[in-house]
Amino acid sequence: MLAHKVVQCTARGKDEGEYDHYVALDWSLKIMAIAQMSRRDRLPRVFERPADLKELKAYLRSLKGRVILTFEESGFAHWLYLELLDEVDRIVICDPFKNKLLHHGPKTDKIDARKLCELLRAGLLTEVYHSTSSLYELRLLVSAYDDVVRAGIRLQNQQAALKLAHRDTGKTAAFIGGFLTENIDLYWKTKEQYERRFRDSARRINLVRFQRQIPGIGTIGAVKIVACVVDARRFPYAGKYLSYSRMLKSVYKTAALAAINGKNPIRDYYDHLLGSGVAEHNARHAVARYIARISYGMLKTGTRYEPYRWRNTQEKST
Repeated sequence: MLAHKVVQCTARGKDEGEYDHYVALDWSLKIMAIAQMSRRDRLPRVFERPADLKELKAYLRSLKGRVILTFEESGFAHWLYLELLDEVDRIVICDPFKNKLLHHGPKTDKIDARKLCELLRAGLLTEVYHSTSSLYELRLLVSAYDDVVRAGIRLQNQQAALKLAHRDTGKTAAFIGGFLTENIDLYWKTKEQYERRFRDSARRINLVRFQRQIPGIGTIGAVKIVACVVDARRFPYAGKYLSYSRMLKSVYKTAALAAINGKNPIRDYYDHLLGSGVAEHNARHAVARYIARISYGMLKTGTRYEPYRWRNTQEKST
């Protein structure tokens, strides 16, 4: 499996009915199984060939009209995504663990391709979101950074537990503690190198730089948001965006706490809520949701932060 986090959305709705050809691919090192059906076909046509990217591209180009292609998330998935992106109108990389129908009945490459093709046309696949190479690299960086931080926290907890359990340090505890200290020192150095990469991304990538303009969102939070979301246009409305990722929720809650402890337009909004009789804990949640909606709107439109928009909206409504 690829190292980046899985981001799920559902390939449903009338979008799937707009294509002339539905193509499913089951790719391995030696064999590629291809299933294809049109809007009018009742069953897909399935065939196998030796795995050949050049032949696959030629086949996809030969299909007249709009083409949608699907294949499962795997070690080949992102490579295929980048190679085939320009050959079809849309690619749906599906999550095999979320599509239980794929596991029913006998399994061969041809059967898997046929099932994928039928599920694609029916709009029943759960999609794993991929991106172009630059933002994909950012997603890999964030995923690896989170792993580093979790490992560092675990090391520090082990060190604290060792000190509590062995107040009179013996030889074994000293031996273990020495390695823990070395690994923790390495953790801090590694963490700083990752964060240096984040700061570089904040200078180079407009979306990251714009997110940093929102009070409470720092460099790390801005990079995490952009890496997780990639393209906010895939979320049809703010409610869908706000509910899909625990990492995003964590970033926005942290941003809310940072913002209300400073002097900025977000703190003014928080004070406005308190002055309107909103309880403190509800006001904090409202601020986090407000920051998330601002962030979502900026990502969707590629625009900069507009302070006091909440106040302008209220003035227009009165």
